[in-house]
Order: sequence, then structure tokens, then C-alpha cells
Amino acid sequence: MKYSNSNAEMLCSLRPEPLSNEPEKLQRDYLHYLNRHYGRFLGCDSYYIYSAMALVLRDRLTTNWHDTWVAYKDSSVKRACYMSLEYLIGRSLGNHILNADLGPALEKLLMNRAVSLEDIEEREPDAGLGNGGLGRLAACFIDSCATLQLPVVAYGLRYEYGMFRQKIENGRQIEEPDHWLRDGNPWEIERPEYTATIKFGGRTEEYYDADNIKKVHWVETQDVLAIPYDLPVSGYKNNTVNTLRLWKATATDEFNLDEFNAGSYTEAVSEKNNAEHITMVLYPNDVSENGKVLRLRQQYFLASATLQDVIRIWEKTGGEDYSKFPDQNVFQMNDTHPTIAVAELMRILIDEKGLEWDQAWDVTTKTMAYTNHTLLPEALEKWPVPMFEQLLPRLLEIIYQINARFLELISMKWPGDTDRQRRMSIIEEGGVKHVRMAYLAIVGSFSVNGVAALHSRLLAEGLFHDFYDLWPEKFNNKTNGVTPRRWIAYANPAMKQLVSEKIGENWISDLSEIERLKAFAPDTPENREFHQAWRDMKRQNKQRLANLVETNCGVIFNVDSLFDIQVKRIHEYKRQLLNVLHVIHLYNRIKAGDTEGWVNRCVLIGGKAAPGYQLAKQTIKLINNVAHMINDDPAVGERLKLVYYSNYGVTAMEAIAPGADLSEQVSTAGKEASGTGNMKFMMNGAITIGTYDGANIEILEAVGEENFFLFGLRAEEVEEQRHHYNPQSFIDTDEDLKAVMNLLESGYFNLQEPGIFNDIINSLKSPHDPWMTLADFRSYIDAQHAVEQAWRDQEEWTKMSILNTASSGFFSTDRTMLQYNEDIWKLKQIPVHSPVDV
Repeated sequence: MKYSNSNAEMLCSLRPEPLSNEPEKLQRDYLHYLNRHYGRFLGCDSYYIYSAMALVLRDRLTTNWHDTWVAYKDSSVKRACYMSLEYLIGRSLGNHILNADLGPALEKLLMNRAVSLEDIEEREPDAGLGNGGLGRLAACFIDSCATLQLPVVAYGLRYEYGMFRQKIENGRQIEEPDHWLRDGNPWEIERPEYTATIKFGGRTEEYYDADNIKKVHWVETQDVLAIPYDLPVSGYKNNTVNTLRLWKATATDEFNLDEFNAGSYTEAVSEKNNAEHITMVLYPNDVSENGKVLRLRQQYFLASATLQDVIRIWEKTGGEDYSKFPDQNVFQMNDTHPTIAVAELMRILIDEKGLEWDQAWDVTTKTMAYTNHTLLPEALEKWPVPMFEQLLPRLLEIIYQINARFLELISMKWPGDTDRQRRMSIIEEGGVKHVRMAYLAIVGSFSVNGVAALHSRLLAEGLFHDFYDLWPEKFNNKTNGVTPRRWIAYANPAMKQLVSEKIGENWISDLSEIERLKAFAPDTPENREFHQAWRDMKRQNKQRLANLVETNCGVIFNVDSLFDIQVKRIHEYKRQLLNVLHVIHLYNRIKAGDTEGWVNRCVLIGGKAAPGYQLAKQTIKLINNVAHMINDDPAVGERLKLVYYSNYGVTAMEAIAPGADLSEQVSTAGKEASGTGNMKFMMNGAITIGTYDGANIEILEAVGEENFFLFGLRAEEVEEQRHHYNPQSFIDTDEDLKAVMNLLESGYFNLQEPGIFNDIINSLKSPHDPWMTLADFRSYIDAQHAVEQAWRDQEEWTKMSILNTASSGFFSTDRTMLQYNEDIWKLKQIPVHSPVDV
């Protein structure tokens, strides 16, 4: 059924009746959904109990959702559009319960029903809308925007399947489909009345309008429909409910009836299948040509649908004069994935709205802002021109014109500097030309930001140095953060209670207040009761994590051991290998009888490797093989445990971060843009062992060197070492490293699988190893010795733990989003008035 926009607006203007939060009213609605909507009764599968509870919560969000939408609909309100291919939101039920302060009422509701709120929350699948730090950051961002009452609408794709579910078989990563939407999603609301049409393929043709001005038609296209699904994003106890709008791809026609009747069944439904593939899977493997095409289709689909939607909303609220469009709209492009939006906005403004080029370019460059998340040149997306031309011919024409005008500007600024023109061109020349998407974003944006102080400096000095020379005013830093609602108040209820008893609850929405905990950090008689409570809280969280490890990995962690954690995407620059080398070193010490003053240690490593990234997958295999040898060796006992935690995700992190003692942040200096796991661990009282990289630097500055275990080369030293790097020299001059490499090369960890780790060994010993793992080995081992020494003094460790939590205020995304708003978006905070409860 199709709806006209006018009818939809009229229907949406009818305000939903506010609902009571009294336990008996909650119970009435809960039983209504369970019995009448799902046709289930008490004693049924707990998934239906979860779904019924979700609908009860969603109903109570709806009035505030409507009121928020009405507040933002005012033509005087400037709105931000946040575009990201990933939103790793995890589970929603517990988050909404926390924000709406409904936990006590729901616990009372369930008191006599032989089911707990925790059991119900366990039945919700993690939303398969993201992969790693980029997607989780986006989720934290939108949480903070709602809590800060900023008029921000987030846009993404409604993936039917997440990236993959990771299984470990014989130590190897096995990818299985993550069909997270198999049972539906009770939080989403379909909005078919706002369906957009997205064009692919076809060709362009020129024509002259009535004023004899040359125009371009994009014709003979293969169109796909984008159907929006809305998810509520609730603010913390403030009545604001922002929107995450996700686009689902579907064909314009269900199938070709003539072909179907003629017996051509496959051909009849192929168009529908091809269309739906766009939002079928998060991050398809792009090793193949088909995978690359699908990635580009996803990115354009997101950008086009989103821009059409924002323009539709703006015009509905009285927007006519496009010169005023930047006064009311701003777009934040999260990494290079949505940066084709620069060209797409130009296409819409010129081809569909009739603006002249200069007018359209003025609007575009005043509304687009770009966030960069990588210092790795190979991670900056580039698309082959032939692929672009076949898939998006009109967009390619616009990009060529943008580039021509840009190169003219470069030529005027630096006459005769053809090498600079080549370096800065949006089109990379070569055997096969490529479109450099990051360059398109920089040229078309008024703001370019990095995500940590070092990262932003290195962008200006290195990766984007030419652009910084041209436009220094565009570049700025916005250090990332995480939301304290999800990562302390929800994930660590024991800490929430303990901290709130000492300093009140205002820290949950203003994390700067957590600094007041510093008064309780010194080891003084008046603080000892609090210190013991802190250790009890940590022990409780460690037991929760130990239970999870036993269930997931079949290994028992002793909670009196040091819990040493590294969880993140598996990548060479994140250096899980350095961690493994240290574990092997500890194993060698045990086997050699070097155990005087030993600190028992439980090491957990987790994360996913991209399906086509073979060395990362071999690293997972190595971790598991080393774990097998250590955990099964009776000579080791409880001195050392190692596990690989499979299918790591948001829900797992909610137990892992509170249970961690030591946070491993060991990336090669100058390679990690920011990191956010480091912030989650810090907030939960873990102490960081890390390099001088990304946001580690700001964590170090916040907490002080005495409460941080720093090691390794600095970014400048890495670059200097690169010219004469000789890893064999580190092996030859370090007996501990020599012993580790000898054990690794002997095949001790792969006796039944000879040669399987040769690629890893060769990469470590290569003078061309960009990650310089062996160069940092000795410094890392020394830092780990310092960890052991600190751990032996539990009073001192407790003090360090409290100070890490107390120093984490800067790393709230509330601070990050306020800085985005102050420097880039310029939005007004819009209060949403609370209805009176019935």
C-alpha cells in the first residue's frame, strides 16, 4: 500500500496518548502483547516474552518520539544528518529501560512470574548493523546526541544479516551467517510512505531546457527502492527520542509476470533478488569483483536515499530557497563509506532542483563534513573508474567536473607544480584509474576531523598534508569517546551503585563529575572501606566474566588472577601477535622454573578477522594453538591461562570490560586512529598497557604516567626505524625473544600441522614489516614486569584502578558531541517537554 506524504504528515500529527509506567499498567500491556499479539502464554519460549516486553517499552517511547519529531519539525531548527554504514548498537531493551528509569517497575512486574529481567534481556540478539569500533562509536554518538537533546537524525542500512557469526573449529575461524532479523525486530517501525528511488546503471544524455541551458538526464537506469525503517534512540531521562533511520533495498516490481508465466522463473525474480542483495549482508567480502560492486552499491544506496529524505523533510518544513539550505542542514559523513554523498548532493541540486553549478557547489561545501578514521593509506577507499562508470555514470561525470575545477584551483595556487596536481587529484591515474573517495570528501566538505590528537596531527602532517597546506582551516580534531550510560551504568551495575553512593548519580549524564572519585583514591584509613568495596565490586565482575569464559571457551579462570584482556578487530597493526609472543614468553618462564614471585594471569583475546584477511585468520589459529598447549600442560596449572573468545561483540564486551584488570592497547604507534575499547576499559577501572598511539596518549595524560604502563616506539621513531629495520638484530640480542622465536619456529605449537605458521614467522622477521612487532618486544616485556610488580601490591593497584575510572570524564561521547556541535554543526539543543502521566 502506498501513502501520499500529505496523508502521512496528517496521520503523524495525531499525538499518541502517553502511557502509565505503573507496574499494573505495564503488566496489562505486557500480557496483551504476549497473549493477543503473539498468541503465546506464560511458559512459552522466552523470545516471545522478550518481544512482548520490547513492544511495551516501545509504546512508552512513542509519545516522546512523536514530541521530539514535532520539536525538530519547526522550520527554525537546524538539523544534523549523521551518515554511517555501521551502527553497532548491541541490544536495545536494557538500554531503553535504563534511559526510561523503568527497571524497578519491570522487576516488580516479573517478581511472581519465574522469569527475571536479565533472562529476558538475554533473548535479544545483538543487532547485526556493525562490525567493530567504527560502528560502536556511531552507536555511542547517537546515544549522546539524544541525551544532549541535539536534533540529529542518524541514517544507515538495514542489513538482513550481520557481518558473520564467528565459530572456532580446530582453532580456525569459521564464518556462519548472522541472520539477526530472522525473528523480526520489535523495535523498528516501517515507513513505506517515505520510500525513495535509487538509480543504478543506465547512461546520461544531454538536452537544453527552455532557457537554452544545457542539462543532463540520467536515463535507462535499473531502479531500486529504499524503504525506511525507524528505530528509537532514547535520551537519558529527558523525554527525547531521536531516530535511527535504516534503509532496506527492494525491487520496484516484485517480478516480471510475463517472464514468470512463460516459465522463466529464475529470470523473473532475478531483478528482485539483485535489488535486495544491497542490504542483505554487512560488509560483503570485497576480495572478488562482485563483492566490490556490492560495496559500492551499498554506499551509493545509503547516500542517495538519505539525501533524498533530508531534502524531502526540509521542503516539507517550508524550505524553498536552497541558498538557505546550509542554515538548516548539515551532514556528517562517518569515514569514507558515505562520501559519495558529495557528488550525489550535486546531482540532486543540479539535475533535479535546477541549480547552477556554482550555486550547488556552494550549498554542498557548506553542508558536508567528513570524519576520517584511519591513518592507513590502504584503508582509504578507491573505486575503479570503469566500475564507477558502469554503475554510476552520472556521478562519475560530476566527480570529473569537481576534479577539473579543483585542479584548476591547485594550478593557480601552485603554478607549474604538476606533481602536486597528480598527488591531490581525486582521480588517481594509472593502468586503471581510481576515484579517491577520501579526496572527494575533503574537497567537498567544510570540515575534516580526525578522532584523536595524534591522529589529527598525523593527518595534517602526513596523509592529507597537501590538503592541509591548501585549507588548514578545514582541519580539526574531535577525540572519540564512549557513552557512560551503556558502558558503566548499564554494563557495570555494581560500579554504578558504588560510585553513585559516593558522589550521586549526576555523573551518568555528566561524566566530568566522576572526577570527584579522586578524593577516595589515596590509601588512607578513611578510604579503606571504599577500597575494599571497590575490590569486591571488581571481584564480582570478574566472576561474571569467568562464568562467561567457561561457557564460551570451556576454560576456568581463577578470579584471584590478573585478568589480561585484548578484544578488538584482528589486524596486524593492532598486534595481537605481540600479545601472543608475551604469552609464549611467560610459558617459557614456567617451563624453565622461573616462577619466583609469580603473578597468576588469565589472558583473553577476542575479535573477528575479515573473511579475506588470511594473516589475521592465521593469527587466530596461532592464539588457539598456543592456548591449547598452555591450558593442557599440567606444569602450568593456574599460573597461566589463555583463551580466544569467539564471536566477540557488544554484549560480550558488556561483561568483559567490567571484569578486566589490564587493558591491552598495543598498536604500532602512529597506526591507531583513536580506539574506543581503551576508553571502556578505563571507565571500568582497568589499567592500560599501551603504546603512545591514538587516544592512549590522551588517556595517559588524563590519568598520569604512574597509572599507565607505557612502552614502545613513538610514531616518529617508527618512521625513523623503517629505513633500517632489522628484526633479526632484536632476536640476536635478546635471549627472551630468541627463546620465544625458537619455540615458535620449532613447530612446538603446530606439531600435527607443519609449516602452518610460516607466514606469521616470516612477517615478524621481515625487514619490511610495517608493524615492527619485534622492535617493541623488549619494551613490552619490561612493561609487563612492571604490571606484575604493581599487581602484587593490591592496595596500590586499587588506587590505580579508582584513578583510572575517576580520570575518564573526558572520554564521554557527551563531550565529543558537544565539541562536534560547537565547532561543526552549530545546532541548538531542543528540549522535549514531558507529558503528564495518566
